[in-house]
Amino acid sequence: MSLKDAYVEKLKAQLDEWSADIDVLEARARQVEADLRIKYESQVETLKLKREEAKLKLAEVQESAGDAWQELKKGGDEAWDAIKKSFEEARKKFKE
Repeated sequence: MSLKDAYVEKLKAQLDEWSADIDVLEARARQVEADLRIKYESQVETLKLKREEAKLKLAEVQESAGDAWQELKKGGDEAWDAIKKSFEEARKKFKE
């Protein structure tokens, strides 16, 4: 397996984990009172947008040719870390 393939697989696994997190958070949002539900649903929508951003970054890496993926990886890692931080913050908010 090439470095690119391993990197893509790692990103796919993270996306799968985030999708599962979104499902859990959506279920929690449905179980809370109306005023909190609005807050939670807003947070879930934000996470869905972040997940879509991550999918776009993944697609860019997958479609890159030759060593160009390594350049995309540099910027992609920074974006990926920002998205990961958003998910961590959302998990904390849902636990409050």
